[in-house]
Amino acid sequence: MPIQVLPPQVAAKIAAGEVVERPASVVKESIENAIDAGARSIRIEVRDGGRRLMRIGDDGCGIPAGEVPLAFARHATSKLTQIEDLEHLTTLGFRGEALASIAAVSRVTLVSRVCDPKPTAGQPPSGAAPVTPGTQIQLEGGQQLALGAQGAPPGTTVTIENLFYNVPARLKFLKAPATEAGYVHRVVAAYAMAYPEIRFSLILDQRVALQTSGNGNLYDVLIEVMGLDTARQMVALGEEPAPPAIRVTGYAGLPSLHRAQRDQLVFFVNRRWVQERSLATAVAQAYQTLLPIGRHPVAVVNLFLDPAEVDVNVHPTKSEVKFRNQPAVFAAVQKAVRRCVVSAAGPPQVAIGFRPGVSQPAGDAGHFTGHAEEWRRLSQLGLEAQRTLPGEPGTAVAIPPLRVVGQLAQTYIIAEGPDGLYLVDQHAAHERILYEQLQAGAASQLAAQQLLNPATLELSPAQAAVLEAEAGALARIGFDIEPFGGFTYRLRSIPEILQDSDPAAALSDILADLADQGVPLARRSDERLMVTVCKRAAVKAGRTLAVPEMQALIHRLEQCSAPRTCPHGRPTMVQLSTAQLAREFGRA
Repeated sequence: MPIQVLPPQVAAKIAAGEVVERPASVVKESIENAIDAGARSIRIEVRDGGRRLMRIGDDGCGIPAGEVPLAFARHATSKLTQIEDLEHLTTLGFRGEALASIAAVSRVTLVSRVCDPKPTAGQPPSGAAPVTPGTQIQLEGGQQLALGAQGAPPGTTVTIENLFYNVPARLKFLKAPATEAGYVHRVVAAYAMAYPEIRFSLILDQRVALQTSGNGNLYDVLIEVMGLDTARQMVALGEEPAPPAIRVTGYAGLPSLHRAQRDQLVFFVNRRWVQERSLATAVAQAYQTLLPIGRHPVAVVNLFLDPAEVDVNVHPTKSEVKFRNQPAVFAAVQKAVRRCVVSAAGPPQVAIGFRPGVSQPAGDAGHFTGHAEEWRRLSQLGLEAQRTLPGEPGTAVAIPPLRVVGQLAQTYIIAEGPDGLYLVDQHAAHERILYEQLQAGAASQLAAQQLLNPATLELSPAQAAVLEAEAGALARIGFDIEPFGGFTYRLRSIPEILQDSDPAAALSDILADLADQGVPLARRSDERLMVTVCKRAAVKAGRTLAVPEMQALIHRLEQCSAPRTCPHGRPTMVQLSTAQLAREFGRA
């Protein structure tokens, strides 16, 4: 087939496919245009998942009558005039492709009217104020059908019908109407969270699916979008001490709030909704050791930085960005989220007698009486400066001082605190203690235990591959290993916390665990290795502990910076408050 130039209609449809993937793409581009126009209220109506009709109306500045046809020309935009403007972009749109692409694959009717001019201050009134008429334009398949005056309120309303009627290949790939409506809902919810000062209304098949007040309070939008139960488990991100050039705001869920999928991680860069994998990784690392394996956090993160530091022109849908200083952005997000969730996390409560819809009040610290000696003991140990109670502003939420009562099932330590009864998982708690001990040592030099008689290990090829890949990480935490020919290695030292273990068996088990995790330690290998070592070294369930051993473990746990979860994200303790006990015994 000879080389030839594509007809304009074919080229337009192909180009439209890059911008308009599904009905939600149309809604997204229309909402961005409305926001750029200064809208304070945006109404979205969708029928049949967007196949039959989408109508997006706003009260923005409108389009002058003479510019309405030009708005549908490809690469026509009011957002920039030269390539250098991309470095100072403050609008969501800039390509000038959205309306042209939408019109190429649908039937479009747009009605727009600019705001009436306000009289100049001090100018005497001269009869009735002039009224600017609106303009209506109709297009089908990118071709203009009609253009004329039309009465309308200030703002713009665009109606899109029969999407992809002329592109059957794209039409057949659309999913069920309910699924497409779900994608639309996600888009509207995202921009409602990015712009809480704008009133959003979403009507799906003549039913109100989402409506926000536009009062500027993001938390109120979270309640509308995610529900009250979820919003109650989210805490605001503090802005300090992030670098001055990178500001991080938003909300992050407590470690008790997690999902099987990553679909409730929402990111905005300068209030632009983006799908940025590096930001998701930064948030995931912020929850490291706080969530169960295979679970994902819930967060809404707003990132503000100089437009010159971010490139938004990397994808036709503008959903991807690139940062000039990627490490700084990553660190700012990770630190902001980590600081927030660690300081706000609390112990899970045992829901004895729980009834759906009935809140479980926290215990009263005033019930902790008769333990003055316990407080004095902590003061003699110099720990009083680390003790903070839940709810104190600006402080990390640590566990209160606990008095050991006994052991249950050779697995759980029973302890009394100022607000009720605590059951502490001895293995999970010891894992947390050892993990923070290793972290503290990593900042200087970890203690290693030299072996009087070096141990010889025969490894499998998989274990040997892990050992070779992570030799540096193993050495940094105290392992001294040297090749001894083939898959045989000689072990000369181990981390001090493994001194009570069989050295060869301990290393073999650690390598086996790491090999089972797929690509070994592809990121932050030292931390993942520490988690595995702590799992091997921690006291196991089923071991009887003497009272002094339990007391020592609890006291060390009290000093941890994140004592409420083990490094794998499992809770180290559950709590039964005195208020719950009072209700169960009829004392409430």
